[in-house]
Parts: sequence; structure tokens; C-alpha cells
Amino acid sequence: MTRLMSLTLLIAVLALPLAGAAEAPASGSGEFKLMSSELVAGGRLELRHVFNGFGCTGGNVSPALSWSGAPAGTKSFAVTVYDPDAPTGSGWWHWVLIDIPAAVSALAAGAGDVTSGKAPKGSTQMTTDFGKPGFGGACPPAGDKPHRYVFTVFALKVDRLGVDPGATAAMAGFMLNANALAKTGFTVYYGR
Repeated sequence: MTRLMSLTLLIAVLALPLAGAAEAPASGSGEFKLMSSELVAGGRLELRHVFNGFGCTGGNVSPALSWSGAPAGTKSFAVTVYDPDAPTGSGWWHWVLIDIPAAVSALAAGAGDVTSGKAPKGSTQMTTDFGKPGFGGACPPAGDKPHRYVFTVFALKVDRLGVDPGATAAMAGFMLNANALAKTGFTVYYGR
């Protein structure tokens, strides 16, 4: 395999989490599903989940999420929120929460606020593209078509991902895909 082909393959693997909400069947306890009591797949984000800054005036509250049907052998979970439509050339990471213990199957609304104490004990809030850890809500440029916000939960084969909290969200995404037993999610939209 030539070096160019190897590089192309690596880029394709790294781009997998950018391709949209991933649905993967779980092997074991049923269909692996991500749900929210506050969001409807294919629907629109509410103002409470919109960023408060960059010209947006939302509540910046992460939504309540729950999941079920994780595959046998799951040792931890991770949750990401990604906007593939951000005009950056590489999308925008809005939330990366890793090292969620395997016994956890839900996140309370507001768990993305690092000061709230609502994130599961032992989990790590990674730095997002806003430059700080925790949830950062939607805030697409005014006049853009509605952006997609891809919510994904990963069932992982490791207890801890082993990513430094200061690492980029892209590095976390690489490690998530390398250690995923399954992943599932949904997409919601927001424009202004």
C-alpha cells in the first residue's frame, strides 16, 4: 500500500464520526438506542440548548439523554455532539463527555455544565471547539441554512478512554472509534 493510500485510509477512518448520526446494531441486549425527553430526532433544538455568546442568546443547557440496549462487554460510554455544517472546514465539536461508567444509562439536563455536578462521577468533560470543557450549545452563523447537530453515544470496550482532558476533540473522536463496540445517535437542527 502506498503512503498516499495509507494516508487516505487514515483520513477516511478519522472522518467517520463526521458523517452524521451513526446507527449501529448492538450485539446482546437488544437495539442500542439513544433517546431524549427534550429532543425529537429530525426536529429543531430549543432555545434552552442554544449557546449564550457569539451573538446567540440561549440557555446553553445540555439536554437530558438516555440510552438502552448496550452490547455485552460494554465497559464505559461516551457522548458527543458535533456540527458537521460549521463553516470551519472541520465541523464543530459541541460536547465530548468520556469515561461514563458502564452502570450509567442517562444524563440529566445540564450535565454538560462542568460546575453543576450533574455529570456522572468519574466521567471527563473534554475541551470543545469553544475552547473549554463541557457542553456548548448551537450557534450557527446568522443566515446559514439550519445546521445539523449530531448526538452520539458510544458503547466502549475500555473502562477509561485514556485521553488527556486537554487533548483535542478530534483525538477523542479517534480513540472513541478505535474502542467502540457500538454507537448510535440522532440528529437535530438549528438555524437563525
